This record gives sequence, structure tokens and C-alpha cells, in this order.
Amino acid sequence: MTMADFNASPPQEAEEGLLACCAVPRWAREVAAGRPYPDPETFAEDAIGVLDGLSWDEVLTALAAHPRIGERAAGQGREASWSRQEQSAAATPDDAVKEALVSANVAYEERFGHVFLIRATGRSAGEVLQAALDRLGNDPAAERAVVRRELAAIVRLRLEKLVNP
Repeated sequence: MTMADFNASPPQEAEEGLLACCAVPRWAREVAAGRPYPDPETFAEDAIGVLDGLSWDEVLTALAAHPRIGERAAGQGREASWSRQEQSAAATPDDAVKEALVSANVAYEERFGHVFLIRATGRSAGEVLQAALDRLGNDPAAERAVVRRELAAIVRLRLEKLVNP
């Protein structure tokens, strides 16, 4: 879909596309309501601005739509497909790294109460693992800030996919 196609789409269709980028209904409604956007850059900036205003409960809703790092997203939808693509670079045939990622995910979820979120695109499995281990040392407030940055990075990538054929 192009930017023009997105701008011209019915509100429900626009919101459905946006929900594949971030699974927060209020965010999708507000971003769709901001149409028309003159270009993909303005679209992304405005969408991230709305994302920055999400409550922590809304961020948790977004996180709940993301599979654990190292787990394959189920389903046939756009979001699942994008998630599989995003995590493919961090996939590894190394069983020790896979096991360490599982352990890091469990420790992270026990510490912070939600899935470990990271923009995996362009990162190796070892880099993702190291980031998870490093972030376990964060206090909850610092980790929330990191989660918001990582979510914004993922959403930005997905917005680009949404409006660039």
C-alpha cells in the first residue's frame, strides 16, 4: 500500500493496518484520524508522537501482541509475518544460544512482568541475548524507558512496511 492508498482507505481499514504495527486500539484510531499524511516521514513522526503518549497499560497491551524473542509468531496475519521477518536475523542454529535466550526471557519476565521487547532487525542472536542480560540489571523505571524506545523502533519499521510498496 502506498501513502496515498493509506490516506484514501476507509477508517476501519486504516486502523486494521495500523494495529499490525502496534496493537493498541486508541493509538490506531488516533493515527488513522490524523490522515491525510503528506509523506511517509511525517506519517511516522506523527504516529510515534501518538505512541509516546501511551499509558503504561497501553504499552503492556502492545507488548502482549509480541512473541518472545526466539519464538516463532503464530498466525497468517500481517503482524505475525512481520514479526517472523524481524526475528529472523536473531535466529540461531546454536542450541546453547537458544537455551540462553529462553532462560533470559524467563528471567526478564519474572523481573519485569512482561515480555522482553527489542528491535531484533539487524541484530544477531548473540546481540539480542546480551541486550536481554544487560537489561536485567535495569531498575523498573529505566527499563520502561528502554521498552518504549524499542517499541517505537519496531513500530517505525512496521509503519515503513505499511506504506511502502
